[in-house]
Amino acid sequence: MTRGFIKMTMGLGLMALAAQQLHAEQRNCAPRDVVLDRLSEKYGESRRGIGLVQQGSVMEVFASDDTGTWTITVTLPNGMTCLVASGQSYEALAEATPARGEKV
Repeated sequence: MTRGFIKMTMGLGLMALAAQQLHAEQRNCAPRDVVLDRLSEKYGESRRGIGLVQQGSVMEVFASDDTGTWTITVTLPNGMTCLVASGQSYEALAEATPARGEKV
């Protein structure tokens, strides 16, 4: 239980640092439509997931089954979309959620 809490806290801390970094460094940012066109045309990526992050920003995951590339973006309330991370070898997973009290 304690070990899981520590991992979760560390993960949340890293996400907060990444969000702060986005506000500090916006050199990898552009209007949302420009970013989406580039991800689609150059890498064949489409949106695979979405979620809300701090201060009204939206986090999205884009990926391509054909190229295996993936990209995580954050769109700020002002409409600018910033690249957070990208990589290769994307795989979609459909893992079942463990039952309550069951260890992973």
